Amino acid sequence: MQQPELRRDPLRDTWTIFSEERRRRPSEYHFQQSADAVFDPFAPGHEKSTPPEILALRPENSEANSPGWKWRVVPNRYPALRIEGRPEGRPDGIFDAMDGLGAHEVVIETCDSLPLEKLPVAHVASVLGAWKQRILDLTKDVRFQYICVFKNHGPLAGATLSHAHSQIVALPLVPELIRRMCTNAAQYFRWKGRHWFRDLLLHEEQVNKRVVFENSGFVVLCPYASRFLFEMAIYPRRLSANFQTCTEHDLNQLAEALQAVLLRMNLALENPAYNITLLNGPLNAVREATPEALLIRDSWCWHLEITPRLGTLAGFELGTGFHINTLLPEDAARHLREVIG
Repeated sequence: MQQPELRRDPLRDTWTIFSEERRRRPSEYHFQQSADAVFDPFAPGHEKSTPPEILALRPENSEANSPGWKWRVVPNRYPALRIEGRPEGRPDGIFDAMDGLGAHEVVIETCDSLPLEKLPVAHVASVLGAWKQRILDLTKDVRFQYICVFKNHGPLAGATLSHAHSQIVALPLVPELIRRMCTNAAQYFRWKGRHWFRDLLLHEEQVNKRVVFENSGFVVLCPYASRFLFEMAIYPRRLSANFQTCTEHDLNQLAEALQAVLLRMNLALENPAYNITLLNGPLNAVREATPEALLIRDSWCWHLEITPRLGTLAGFELGTGFHINTLLPEDAARHLREVIG
């Protein structure tokens, strides 16, 4: 089997993963089919249908890879990246390439068919704790520079299975999006001597037009320059560059906020497909004490983005990088607040 490969477009300064193995994903699993018509490899009793579990929440006397679990983490059977390989880049004529090195894991969020937002808050917090445990473990591999955690819900969001799950991908480099955002936050910190994320939360709570939900630990906003209809972002009040610094209390507060806004979104938009993405800090901010790493720790803050899939990107967006949104975030936030009296 051919080794996956990462290739860089020198004009856009973006990377693409080429992975032939992804072509073998099971196309017969369609979200629209009834539960009786689709084999669910993530269901209890089907543990042999997944690779052996890496981590699971199960009773102490419960045997690994058997029923009885609350959630499981397993390697992705169809990984975008593979653990074998070297992190060094290589020239390919005028282009750059490197081995498709990384890790790709699946967090099976529940043993039943309920979506994440309908599970008890304590269970959602436990799933978030699984994210944290896997990030901490993957951080030990010094070849990895960034860990992306995301959730695809519904076929329009890229999900091929309806059973609630999220995914964790470790990368051998920091994505350009994260690098650029960290750079902008660092410049703000250097120029003004203040944390951009703290200023953001102060401003949004003063204006109070785009806040959808808040509790003692988190604030959920429809961003000022929302790219997509009903886009939301969840920010921690306790600023930290890395999600893996979350305490148990933080995770419970985050679970409450996440569940509250997903329920609102489902009521307002009639259960849309959506993506959840964790925008975490680069791993060098954890491992190193260089001026660059210290600046990231001082200026960046992890957060979650929730993107309902209510449309598709077209030629203008692809050709310019601009997005067209037909609803102001103030109106979106008001609708999401009012959908639950």
